[in-house]
Amino acid sequence: MAETTTAKKTGSRSTKIGRVTSTKMSKTIVVQVIRKKAHPLYRRVVAKAKKFYAHDEKNTAHVGDTVEIEETRPMSKLKRWRLKNIIQKAKLVGGEEAALEAKLAQEKTAQEKTA
Repeated sequence: MAETTTAKKTGSRSTKIGRVTSTKMSKTIVVQVIRKKAHPLYRRVVAKAKKFYAHDEKNTAHVGDTVEIEETRPMSKLKRWRLKNIIQKAKLVGGEEAALEAKLAQEKTAQEKTA
């Protein structure tokens, strides 16, 4: 009797590296990937940007983070990617930056009053 083996074909999934531009949706991030390519005629480097919707199960990514996304099965109308890992965290998030500036301004005015 001949035995047949069925092997799962696991192809390599495409990955991209980009920056998170939005985290306003639940478990979804928007990642902007910038691709640089030489113009075919003028040979000048042209940057093209494209946005990808990616699934972030634990909501770990924040705006400004550099992340790696991996191709996956369709999860919704627009989501075909999932967050693989966070390469670099953003230094300051938008709300924290404004709070830091307000705190510095407050300290500066306090120093001017004492001087």
